[in-house]
Amino acid sequence: MFYTFGALGFLWVFLWIGLYTEVRGPDEEEFVQPPKVTSSNLRWTEFICHWPLWSMYIAHFSMNWSTYIIMQWLPTYMATNLGAEKYHIMYTAVPYIMNSLVGVLAGHLSDYLIAHRWTVLSVRRLMTCIGLLGPGLFTLFFSAVHNLPVAILFVSISMGLSACNSSGHLSNHAEVAPNHAGITFAISNTLATIPGILCGPVTAELVTQSHGRWFPVFAIASAVNFVGAIIYLSQSAASQVL
Repeated sequence: MFYTFGALGFLWVFLWIGLYTEVRGPDEEEFVQPPKVTSSNLRWTEFICHWPLWSMYIAHFSMNWSTYIIMQWLPTYMATNLGAEKYHIMYTAVPYIMNSLVGVLAGHLSDYLIAHRWTVLSVRRLMTCIGLLGPGLFTLFFSAVHNLPVAILFVSISMGLSACNSSGHLSNHAEVAPNHAGITFAISNTLATIPGILCGPVTAELVTQSHGRWFPVFAIASAVNFVGAIIYLSQSAASQVL
């Protein structure tokens, strides 16, 4: 199975290289280089001294906390709490299909809104709020139902809405730090990996200590999402900081 998917990846790359051609219209603008570096003596501490940067870091952390819980524990939760059989495990792919589809739609919607005179900051905040508040809410709904199809529906909506973050805080690095977006995203991604390390043992401990109850797990995940959304909404920016 792994070799099959790996081979399909190589096949896709070869097809793209061979068949893709870029067509420019006569009035299409050439690529505009980002702003020039304003200071050649930028200190590393600058990457952790600005709230607009921390708003992106925290939003990324919040998004990944609930994402990693679903990624690591959804099959177990389905089997122990929803009565899923082995053949039901295939349904764990549905949330990720939804995530892929909504991600594409969210990108087009963001471009449409900006083209129709929404500010970039407004679009980034809107998409991040949808991508954090929506999954936080539907994660609570997911934890409250005991019907397998309905649970799959709710978790799929949650993962789908989470894809809006791609047009929110995940794209915000290019505006806040156009000359250093690679570094700021690397810092953000590193911090956002912490949930992948912690949420496994933390979830196991919570379920054990609460005698098999999963609600504390999902309540904490939702709370983390809500806090991340509030911080991003109040502290984010779309102007150059670095």
